[in-house]
Amino acid sequence: MSTENSKSPFTGKVVIITGAGSGQGACTAARFADEGAIVVVTDVAKEAAENMADRLRRSGGRAESYLLDVASPGHWKAVVGSVRQTFGRLDALVSNAGISARKTCADISLDEWRRVMDVNVAGVMLGLQGCAPLMRDSGGGAVVNVSSVTGLLGHHEPSYTASKWAVRGLTKTQALEYVDWGIRVNSIHPGLVEDTSFAASAKPAFIEITKKFIPMGRLGKLEEMADLVLFLCSPRSSFITGAEIAIDGGYTAGAITRLRKSMSASF
Repeated sequence: MSTENSKSPFTGKVVIITGAGSGQGACTAARFADEGAIVVVTDVAKEAAENMADRLRRSGGRAESYLLDVASPGHWKAVVGSVRQTFGRLDALVSNAGISARKTCADISLDEWRRVMDVNVAGVMLGLQGCAPLMRDSGGGAVVNVSSVTGLLGHHEPSYTASKWAVRGLTKTQALEYVDWGIRVNSIHPGLVEDTSFAASAKPAFIEITKKFIPMGRLGKLEEMADLVLFLCSPRSSFITGAEIAIDGGYTAGAITRLRKSMSASF
């Protein structure tokens, strides 16, 4: 653990992270713990959440784990109630949980569509709806909703794309609704990131062609995503709310321009 915890703005602060049992959520949980925060690790995979919380405690951090299906109002009520009773405060919420159906418009069923929307959109809405009163009672707080570059562009997965665009818009509405409670709400839009389930399941050829589209010529790193989340939850971003921040190596700035430049060099 960091020896600088006493100087960290997160020392003793309580943060709930959804989908924190693995991947980007787990890396973000570790970064918060390293900064002295009390990390509430939640995941629909109970064992993964428990293992992550145990890992943080073994490293000297403070962490608790909870089973949480973000699309369940009852789950949210139970988690927030326990956090209030155990810690008496809540300072940050990172809505990181998300799923994808990987089906086209022609192939996706209504049930598959609805499940993606329930997790990726309703989960974000229910999270802040449940957490906001405790954040208000704690003096305010910060929320980071994890969207995607597909929330800024078109993509071949319609349910995932629509859900991430919805998160982008929902974030702005939440920022306006909760500003008087001292709660800031922002969305981040990661591109393709190393060591995530999506990157791990992709074919090597897909990874290589994606790198050609990214102006920086590489995938993002989990630590880079986590650092942005911590910044947006810290006092250093105190005048930022309702923002959408791409963290994609320049992909949304000009992927086609990058590829055209790469191809022209070959002729």
